[in-house]
Amino acid sequence: MPASSKIIVRAKSGQYGAICGRGVLSKTTRQLARLAQPSGIFLLSSARVWRYCGRSMRRALPQASRRPILFDDREASKNLSTIESICRALVRAGADRRALLIAVGGGVVGDIAGFAAAAYLRGVRLVHIPTTLVAQVDSAIGGKTGVNLPEGKNLVGAFYPPELVVADSALLRTLPAREFRSGLYEVIKYGVIGDSRLFESLERNIDTLSADNAAALSPVIARCVAAKAKIVSEDERESGPRELLNFGHTFGHALESVTHYKAFRHGEAVGWGMIAASLLAIVTHHLLPEDAARIIRLVRRVGLLPPLPNASAAEMLKAMRSDKKTRHGRLRFVLPRSIGRCEFGVEVEDSLVASVWQELSAVYAHNGRRSRA
Repeated sequence: MPASSKIIVRAKSGQYGAICGRGVLSKTTRQLARLAQPSGIFLLSSARVWRYCGRSMRRALPQASRRPILFDDREASKNLSTIESICRALVRAGADRRALLIAVGGGVVGDIAGFAAAAYLRGVRLVHIPTTLVAQVDSAIGGKTGVNLPEGKNLVGAFYPPELVVADSALLRTLPAREFRSGLYEVIKYGVIGDSRLFESLERNIDTLSADNAAALSPVIARCVAAKAKIVSEDERESGPRELLNFGHTFGHALESVTHYKAFRHGEAVGWGMIAASLLAIVTHHLLPEDAARIIRLVRRVGLLPPLPNASAAEMLKAMRSDKKTRHGRLRFVLPRSIGRCEFGVEVEDSLVASVWQELSAVYAHNGRRSRA
């Protein structure tokens, strides 16, 4: 496996590269020089991320504006008000239609900065430098941007691909353990939806994956990026196979919504969502119990998940119906058929979804109270 990889992602507007590997941040200036010359480069990040990465960014991007535009990167602040504040800051900074925005941060930073780039002056150029495992393997790739409404997650947004993604595994060294674990759930997702060999490798080696073990981590990141690049290149606008990437997300987004985005990291909610979807796959006769047990066991090996909320099945169903994957009021799920093969767009009766939620809650209440972050 090479020290770094360049993976091509195809979009309707063209194609872009995702550069993966340890130390690739140092190549960013060279990569930017290959893009059309911008009128100005503006860094968008959060105060929390900038505290850890600001010095590295200034060294790697000396041509960027000296003052970054910082905003709150908590999920609860992922809203239209934050987009407005960023756009106003860009006006004050003199950003014009040939400006280039560089999003430095995790999934929330990428979603917010990406949507701001899509909206400001009807679209300015964008580069992603993801600093969390979730963002490096998933959210920075594929051009989906968006913010939340009180009624649900990511209900306002745009498909807006970047011109470049730079995923440097060295940036993960300062990542808190909980944030790193959150990313591992998304890594497991890729194994379940289309890569049985990755899943088997994770079963053998997941305990060796850590933020400071680049030799083990970098090839896994590149493998996940390549998998997502293949899917989104075939289905940029999520009209078909791209829905596979939502495995675990229907339950996961509902968990985030009913807890007002304050209890779970996104990957943690997806972790619970994958467990719930695996149980749902059993009761709908999609998946053998022994394969579901393997998925659940691997998810739980990552670490202790935050407690499930004391939410009723009715509350969860209401939150799921607000999800953008719902069609004509009917809930649709990604359900595994086997390890490495999933089916998307599966409509499931409310009664079965409610039954699985109640079962999961009952099992958790019985033997899972020790599962605290």
